[in-house]
Amino acid sequence: MEYLSIKDWAISDRPREKLQQQGARALTDAELCAIIIGTGTAKESAVDVAKRLMHAAHNDVFKLGTFSLQDFVKIKGIGPAKAISLMAAIELGRRRAAGEEHLLTKITTSSDVFTKMYPLFADLQHEEFWVLYLKRNNTIISYENVSVGGVSSTHIDVRIIAKRAIELLASAIILCHNHPSGNIKPSEADIHITKKMKQTTDYFDCSVLDHVIIAGKSYYSFADEGML
Repeated sequence: MEYLSIKDWAISDRPREKLQQQGARALTDAELCAIIIGTGTAKESAVDVAKRLMHAAHNDVFKLGTFSLQDFVKIKGIGPAKAISLMAAIELGRRRAAGEEHLLTKITTSSDVFTKMYPLFADLQHEEFWVLYLKRNNTIISYENVSVGGVSSTHIDVRIIAKRAIELLASAIILCHNHPSGNIKPSEADIHITKKMKQTTDYFDCSVLDHVIIAGKSYYSFADEGML
């Protein structure tokens, strides 16, 4: 089969021209990646390279976002420079998503917690534990990272969280952490820390409204499941 470079394609099929004529949303994930990659190899177009890249990510942009520099350069046709460009583009998208969620300043449901916190956990390969400190009307005073752990666990000091809640005059807190494994079910340690945190904050009239575990695009809410 004769190899055709992108410049030999019909104008409407070329990723850059297609974006100009139809807008970015008209492009496939592979076509968007091809624009970032820029050039292909002697035997493949940038789109062909991008298709192989997406195949390696199981055609899932969420999975693509977890790729390291080493993962990208395993793809023939993608060297360090192209890998860095792809990683930079992914990070910009992540920051835009996180920036949009800053507009959410009041928590009324577990879904609000997920919407607020998901961009901070997306693509992480380790556990992080965050706490949202709220006013009496559930407006967010602050949300802070209190612990960074390994792949399957993180250490939590309830005294530090309680001290911070008192400093901020918080009427309620929401606990939130991720499970990089993808399993949303709470562990025994998750259940224990929730009970311990609730017992501690009860002493100074501060409520633990929820503990939300985020795993991939799903979440588990202690409040929704009657675990509080």
